[in-house]
Amino acid sequence: MQNNAHPSYQMLVLIATQKLADKATELFGEMNVPVQHRLGAKGTASSEIMDTLGFGSIDKVLVCSMVPKAFGNEMLEQLHSKLRLDAVNSGIAFTIPLTGATNLLVRMMNGIGSQNKDRKDENTVTNSNYTLVAAIVDRGFSGDVMEAAKAAGAGGGTVLHSRSIDSKEATTFFGMSLQEEKEIVLILAKHESKTEIMRAISEKCGMHSDAKGLVMSLPIDSVMGI
Repeated sequence: MQNNAHPSYQMLVLIATQKLADKATELFGEMNVPVQHRLGAKGTASSEIMDTLGFGSIDKVLVCSMVPKAFGNEMLEQLHSKLRLDAVNSGIAFTIPLTGATNLLVRMMNGIGSQNKDRKDENTVTNSNYTLVAAIVDRGFSGDVMEAAKAAGAGGGTVLHSRSIDSKEATTFFGMSLQEEKEIVLILAKHESKTEIMRAISEKCGMHSDAKGLVMSLPIDSVMGI
C-alpha cells in the first residue's frame, strides 16, 4: 500500500559570522533549499567562552531554513564541512523539529534531497544532548538575562531584536504595560542545565520584573559546532 503521509520537517538554524553566513546561503542555493531567513544578531558570551565555542566576533548573522527531517543531518554535515564549524571564529548550526507546515511549504520542499530517496524519515535518531532556551524580554534587558543564565551554568547566547505586533487591546498583560521593542535571547543549554537556567531567568527577568520576560524551551534534534 502506498504511504501518502507527509514527511516531517525541521528548522535548520545557523548562527555564524557574516562571511560564513554568505557561504551558507550559497550552499543552500546549490542544494535547492528555497526557504531562507536572515537576521542580524549579537553574541553575548564572555571572551573566554567565545574562544572556547569558536565565537571570536560578537557580530553574528542568524540564517534559518525549513528542510525535510531526512535531509537535516546531511545539511548539518555539509555546513560543518564547508564552513569548518569546528574552527575558531566560525559558528554553530542545529535543527529544531517542526510539528507542521502549510501545503505550500510542503510543495516547495519536495525537491530537496530528491536525489537520495532511500533516506530514513520519521525514524531519524535524535543525537543531541542540548535544548534551545529562548527568553523574550523588553529591550535593554538581554544583559540581565545572560547574567542570570550564566550564573545557572549557561555558556553564551545570541540576541535578536524584534518588534511586537500585538493589537492595541493586547498592549497590557496581567495589568502591566508591554513594550513593542523586544529582545530575544537564544541559549543552547545541556538538558541537565535547562531547568536551572530557565528558573534563574524567570526569577530575575520574568513577567513580574521590569524585563517583562517570557522563557520557553525547544528541543534540538542535532547540533554541529560545539
